[in-house]
Amino acid sequence: MALLTTAEVCDANSQMIGSGDLRALQPVFQIYGRRQVFSGQIVTLKVFEDNVLVRELLEERGNGRVLVVDGGGSLRCAILGGNPVVQAQNNGWAGIVVNGCIRDVDEINGCDIGVRALASHPMKANKKRTGEKHVSITIAGTRIRDGEWLYADTDGILVAPNELSV
Repeated sequence: MALLTTAEVCDANSQMIGSGDLRALQPVFQIYGRRQVFSGQIVTLKVFEDNVLVRELLEERGNGRVLVVDGGGSLRCAILGGNPVVQAQNNGWAGIVVNGCIRDVDEINGCDIGVRALASHPMKANKKRTGEKHVSITIAGTRIRDGEWLYADTDGILVAPNELSV
């Protein structure tokens, strides 16, 4: 599938916007990584200041999917760093969206993967292995379900129940 811009997706799917099936995340995320445009099926994760499950998921084959992490919006530590992002790139993940902070920004910006996060922070996360995989989450004013599709570019981030075309 050719990469779609979020503007094209919105223009071609006005009925889905009206019904609430096509949703835009509030514009709160910073852009990291070399891949500014990415899309894929969503894998959800809910954690708080703990990155063990983040690392575990990114060690799996990505198959073009996008990991969406609800980190509770915490700005007190980073729940994603350079090593897991390199691993995600090598394992075929299309992107990672973090409702929280990342670190190792220079390393992440050298990776061929799309990353969105609220900010960067030098402190590392806890290692307690707490959190929930494959659950519905709400970030940036938007409900996101495991298995939905995400479309991201420099204009923003969209979520839809299935893969879209224009």
